[in-house]
Amino acid sequence: MKILVTGGAGFIGSAVVRHIINNTDDSVVNLDKLTYAGNLESLVDVAASDRYTFERIDICHRSELDRVFQQHQPDAVMHLAAESHVDRSIDGPAAFIETNIVGTYTLLEAARHYWKDLSGDRKTNFRFHHISTDEVYGDLEGPEDLFTETTPYAPSSPYSASKASSDHLVRTWRRTYGLPTIVTNCSNNYGPYHFPEKLIPLVILNALEGKPLPVYGKGTQIRDWLFVEDHARALYKVITTGQIGETYNIGGHNEKQNIEVVTKICELLDELQPARNIPVKSYKELITFVQDRPGHDIRYAIDAGKIQRELGWQPEETFESGIRKTIEWYLQNLDWAHRVQDGSYQRERLGSLNQLDIQKV
Repeated sequence: MKILVTGGAGFIGSAVVRHIINNTDDSVVNLDKLTYAGNLESLVDVAASDRYTFERIDICHRSELDRVFQQHQPDAVMHLAAESHVDRSIDGPAAFIETNIVGTYTLLEAARHYWKDLSGDRKTNFRFHHISTDEVYGDLEGPEDLFTETTPYAPSSPYSASKASSDHLVRTWRRTYGLPTIVTNCSNNYGPYHFPEKLIPLVILNALEGKPLPVYGKGTQIRDWLFVEDHARALYKVITTGQIGETYNIGGHNEKQNIEVVTKICELLDELQPARNIPVKSYKELITFVQDRPGHDIRYAIDAGKIQRELGWQPEETFESGIRKTIEWYLQNLDWAHRVQDGSYQRERLGSLNQLDIQKV
């Protein structure tokens, strides 16, 4: 199978690409605009594979999408390209509307026109898999409540509203035009190659530099944490065995308060990389509570029972095992993180593109 992956240079997308190339016989066409969140260094281990191709394209550019579909003839689409940072969406929502809504619409139309001209098994087996977030559901009321596939949408931020809009578009294109679509909604991801402005890598890197560890409000917001490689396995399971028209929630069964996450990172860093050259005995002393985010949801938690029952997927990592692996990866790959932090990964991008023999820049 040849899979077109949008956003394949991003955090989750690159994990999906690595999983497919390293663990299957399928081919990948990675389509990415290479915004600040796209980093080809996350794909160095698979870029030389003859089953991997990269296309630098904005999903809002219809003519280029049409060319990619005709040139590469994919058997399936995994749509991960999105603006995804809540704080950025509050400061500048326009990019989220453009990419997450207009971009998804444009991709759907390109996929639909490609799919309708297919025939036989190729048309029957084609899939459009849209990867979304649990943030479309808003937050939960009671401590025992869980998001299910039928939970009503109630987004709280420009980011989650734009993703909710894209979910609705995908389902509409199936119902109106018959495009064979599947939707997944996931909980908070973490793991290797996570962009350093996100909570877990930010805490790791700030702690090592002796900087404050910012925690919104009192840190009591609860999230369900999903190791990114578990998520990649789940997404591949869905694209290969999921049912058309279905939605699958993907969670890690790891509910933690933000302050618990930050404290755990500090404890593991105290063990793995004790503080040196900074005036603290424990990294916990760097925790700093800051003004809460506007419209901050209190609790997310996913019921992932459907994907376990129907597709046989469940996470392999607990939070304890996954966060240890994550911290160990960052300690071993500080150069990667620092290149992202100082922006050199973007300045060196053109050279990287040439080295990776990319077809289109």
